[in-house]
Amino acid sequence: MDNTNTSYRIETDSMGDVQVPSRALYGAQTQRAVENFTISDQALPWTFIQAVLLIKQSAAAANNELGLLSDKLSRAIVDSVAELLAIKPMEEFPVSVFQTGSGTSTNMNVNEVICSIAKHKGIEISANDHVNLGQSSNDVIPTALHIAATLETKEKLLPALKNLADEIQLFADNNVDVIKTGRTHLMDALPIRLKSECEGWVAQIRECCERLEDTLVRLRRLPLGGTAIGTGVNCHPDFPGKAIAAINETTGIAFTTTASFYKGISSLDTIVEHSGTLKTTGIALSKIANDLRWMNSGPLAGLAEIKLPALQPGSSIMPAKVNPVIPEAICMAVAQVVGNDATIHVAGLGGNFQLNTMLPVAASSILNSIELLTGSARSLAEKVLSKITVNREICQRSLSLNPILVTSLNPIIGYMKAAEIGKIAAAEKRPVIDVAKELTDIPHEELKQLLDPKNLADWFKNKKA
Repeated sequence: MDNTNTSYRIETDSMGDVQVPSRALYGAQTQRAVENFTISDQALPWTFIQAVLLIKQSAAAANNELGLLSDKLSRAIVDSVAELLAIKPMEEFPVSVFQTGSGTSTNMNVNEVICSIAKHKGIEISANDHVNLGQSSNDVIPTALHIAATLETKEKLLPALKNLADEIQLFADNNVDVIKTGRTHLMDALPIRLKSECEGWVAQIRECCERLEDTLVRLRRLPLGGTAIGTGVNCHPDFPGKAIAAINETTGIAFTTTASFYKGISSLDTIVEHSGTLKTTGIALSKIANDLRWMNSGPLAGLAEIKLPALQPGSSIMPAKVNPVIPEAICMAVAQVVGNDATIHVAGLGGNFQLNTMLPVAASSILNSIELLTGSARSLAEKVLSKITVNREICQRSLSLNPILVTSLNPIIGYMKAAEIGKIAAAEKRPVIDVAKELTDIPHEELKQLLDPKNLADWFKNKKA
């Protein structure tokens, strides 16, 4: 170890002495992990560390209530965790995501830092015997994974999605009178109200919220208390219930003990399921973002139906160019979410016998997905939907020349005759009604009624009336 610029102290674990940077709060096992796991310096996110800290705090309270940990030692752990949660010293949790598959190094990293905080207050506690009492990395890490994913989904992602749905609905309501050309295969189709198009997006987002709420039911089931392999060795039988009750009191969320510790420790099924739902949410956001990009395209050679807010110059060489930067950023975020989902699915295959050994990468990936989707929903709502302007003139002009309006004539003159009218109108760039007057005996007033885009856009509504 290079001692040139850093001073060190000696820490000891079950394997012997280790040099640890003097300023570090962590100890020997963390230092070994830092030296051993050098594939990447990507550490687990604070949201995950926070969940582990919450477990340690709740475990200390539970063990104290069970008479297994003195008031002094329990208070030292609880207070140390409170201090860490307040200052968020991420530099003290440097262990790489790409570590031992159980996350043992991260569990011990947290235990050691808690001990150091207590030691600075004059109280000696043991990382294994006190902070880790009644626990194993094998149940702590999957429990933290479920807690972190639940908190981030419930407190951040779902509110962001619901706000986005509200913003889209508000935009729709403010443009209820706008009728535009619908498109299938990117080609002109029947007329559609802009409000109807937007309400399709709203339905997508709200269904995503429903799916997320459904998977939260299973995410709230925690394997804490199963210890090493699910049998609960070295854990008081009342510990799981009391520790989870303490977690619930802190978070305000109704976590429960899993029906099977064996399943909870060895399987990532619920995380795989939740990731799939996150991917679906991302794909919904991508659909909306891409629709907005197309509708904004131009301003002269594209659709130009709407104008997205101009946020920054769009080119280093072409002056006056402005690009749909937020929708593009969202599409890239969704690409990462899809990649994370693939990683999590592979991690789900890492369950062998009584343990899944790909927990850290699953935790990192799913929390990254939740963060990206939360940010995407917020950006779309705040930076795009609230500032779109609609080019009503272009929407109307395109609609008036849309040859697909002849679809409404099918029941009267037949598909082939209607197709002939549509082709002539398109070739001569004339309104359909003018061509139809020449080639049919349908009275003008009836044609106006049949070819009125409002009637086509509100077909079901009119029929029901």
